[in-house]
Amino acid sequence: MKPPAVYNRLPPRGELCMKGGIYTSQRCSVCGGRMVDNKRAVACPDHPEQRASRLYVRFGDVFKRFRSYEAAERFWTGVRFKVDEGTFDARDYRRDNPLALETLMQQWLDRKQDKIRPSSWRNLRNYKERACHILGQKNIKDITFAHLEDLFDAQAVSDKTKANMRSALHDFWGWCVKRQVITRDQVPDFPEAKYVLGYRATVDKATQAAILEKVAEISCRVNPKIWLGIRFLCTYISVRPAEMAGLLEGHIDLGNGYLLFPDPKEKTLKRVPLIDDDVELLAQFPRALPHVPFFRHGKGIKGVTEGAPFGEKYFWKWWTKACSALGISGVDLYGGTRHSSALALRADGCSPETIRRATMHATNKAFERYYRIESDEIRAVYQKSGAAPGLHRKKETPGNGKVLKF
Repeated sequence: MKPPAVYNRLPPRGELCMKGGIYTSQRCSVCGGRMVDNKRAVACPDHPEQRASRLYVRFGDVFKRFRSYEAAERFWTGVRFKVDEGTFDARDYRRDNPLALETLMQQWLDRKQDKIRPSSWRNLRNYKERACHILGQKNIKDITFAHLEDLFDAQAVSDKTKANMRSALHDFWGWCVKRQVITRDQVPDFPEAKYVLGYRATVDKATQAAILEKVAEISCRVNPKIWLGIRFLCTYISVRPAEMAGLLEGHIDLGNGYLLFPDPKEKTLKRVPLIDDDVELLAQFPRALPHVPFFRHGKGIKGVTEGAPFGEKYFWKWWTKACSALGISGVDLYGGTRHSSALALRADGCSPETIRRATMHATNKAFERYYRIESDEIRAVYQKSGAAPGLHRKKETPGNGKVLKF
């Protein structure tokens, strides 16, 4: 893409830009001659009383029509001033408004569609719609910190969603810089978006096992891969439910004992080593072509197409059914599998660093939020720093009351 059409070369010192002019296509009604700009009007040189009523300004690629000479002159002067200060951009005057926020965000969104997950793309589309509802077709170069602050303040969503929206818009502005739509100096400052993530409810290992057993009981007649997928989520805590549901046949490497996830949230290939029991278990399932989803629906199931892949929430659906059957509430699939298994590993004596490698978290901050590794360490310090147990009451004497004396 060509860089913005900006006049970067200023006129010689002391000389102002004199490009362009005010013109008309009308002719003199007396002599039929061309009308020219006489600095007071566009009129016939021989019959100055004959003035044009339909005017236009031509300035390079800029073309704009006017009904009065005063309006045309004001516009022309403004354009020349922008050239003098080095800020002129012909795109600002195009009828199709190529620098409008909504126009550019749609282009950005279209380019993202084939590069990210459908759920992630839908989130970006939601942020785009929210931004354009407030800012619409505003020129991207005119958007300031104040506009963005007002935009975020107007959103009736959680702080986490605002932070995600801020991140998406920041990515969009970075894309505009890379495309040379704007320069880095034209990127506005972004308001801060602070948030505190909550903790998911978890279960102990025995409860998790009971839920998994109930999943097997209610789902294996439908499709044994439902139980298998949830079992894998309890075991391979580096894999998210949506990633597991999207596993392809070609991404199961039984020869070397790995599950491969080429497009995870972490943006780099995720290689998950399989335990021997699961290698043998997977070998019992008939294999299909590499591009076929492993977790797919079988035949004879009402409401689904044979061979269709499991949806992103299909494991969650059966996990919820099992929990309901056991009278367990408030524990979602993510918390009951990945989070609960990680906490159980901590209780079994695995070091925080070992668990972090198993979950494949890139940062300690995210890991600590999930598994609260600092709690055990702080509890141990409190245990050592506490005073000897028991309260000692001084012998009561008349008038002494019953205030404890330590």
